[in-house]
Amino acid sequence: MSVEQKTPTTAVDNSRRNFFRASAASAGILGASALMGMVPEKLRSSAWAAGTDKPEITEVKIGFIPLTDCAPIVVAAEMGFDKKYGIKITPSKEASWAGIRDKMVNGELQAAHVLYGLVYGVQLGIGGQQKDMNVLMTLNNNGQGITLANQIREKGVKDGASLKRLINNENRDYTFAQTFPTGTHAMWLYYWLAAYGIDPFKDAKTIVVPPPQMVANMRIGNMDGYCVGEPWNARAIHDKVGFTVATSQDIWTDHPEKVLGTTAEFAAKNPNTARAMIMAILEACRYIDATANRPKVAKLIASKSYVNAPEEVIEGRFLGHYDNGIGKKWEDPNYMKFFNDGKVSFPYLSDGMWFLTQHKRWGLLKSDPDYLGIAKKVNRIDLYTDAATALGIAVPSDPMRSSKLIDGVVWDGKDPQAYAASFKIKA
Repeated sequence: MSVEQKTPTTAVDNSRRNFFRASAASAGILGASALMGMVPEKLRSSAWAAGTDKPEITEVKIGFIPLTDCAPIVVAAEMGFDKKYGIKITPSKEASWAGIRDKMVNGELQAAHVLYGLVYGVQLGIGGQQKDMNVLMTLNNNGQGITLANQIREKGVKDGASLKRLINNENRDYTFAQTFPTGTHAMWLYYWLAAYGIDPFKDAKTIVVPPPQMVANMRIGNMDGYCVGEPWNARAIHDKVGFTVATSQDIWTDHPEKVLGTTAEFAAKNPNTARAMIMAILEACRYIDATANRPKVAKLIASKSYVNAPEEVIEGRFLGHYDNGIGKKWEDPNYMKFFNDGKVSFPYLSDGMWFLTQHKRWGLLKSDPDYLGIAKKVNRIDLYTDAATALGIAVPSDPMRSSKLIDGVVWDGKDPQAYAASFKIKA
């Protein structure tokens, strides 16, 4: 569907009017998104450009952090997917997740490539000032990692079990970095450590470091390990300062990661703009997920304007070629996904709820929240469904999904309070 077209002919105008007149009686039964999905492509394009779906604002600044998974924002802007839906996306490179948070809350950014757990933290007033937030879509699954310093390897550590032995036997503080207190990387790090019997708060010290600064901080000895998105795990291997002890897909295969986040206020005032952003970025996600396009995307995002890392460092894991830096190489079928026939992009309620269970587990929340109620409020399945349906992308029938994590525990969203309380290691 495109808004870049010549002035519609009278025949098209008449056809559009006749179609909507004939279909009006069905609207109450089908709903707007289903009805739009039935409209012929040529007519949908005209209606989108000129009708009630016209974006309220046409220029949007979308924040991002220099990580491989910022690719959908960059591709949507650089390859013109935004123009198809009547908007101009300006990617805005930010220094830290706290900066992303603050600029979204105060309106300097209309939306952002952002940590799933950050959005939920702001919604509940933990990790920052409270502000009602929305998740418009999921940007990617998988593709993060846990890196340990080479000095740890020299002490015989190669996995979680050997790290546990070292921490038990050495009388010193071990320090691990994550990128934001309520974010995804913090939760993957804590979950992985706890799965091997290491309490992330009692047995170790944790600090916050912005993603692009991880490798430099490890090089000078500020931490023994960190959890971050790519390419900063691969970069540690490239620079010979660390090795990959686990990938995030080892912890939870096809886990939710970054989202397209915005404030609830922005989405309420600008629903058509929000929908246009989703559609442009959905197209970008579908484009990136084609393996043949990934080398070109790696080259694009490697530039100083975006990730600012060597193209080859980005491309390897972007294509699923993994090397842990200590002798193991493999082709990972669960590498970073952006689309997967729409299964990545759908904002599952259970995904958002999972982060709340971990916030409760680690004491960031003092009592159990209304897990499902909050997820329904934050995750805008309605806007996503409208956008996906207009693009002919299938939408899952169930907003909950089931997964087994590294410790064998199944998460399905059915009893979040019991799940949050079930862990042996918790705050």
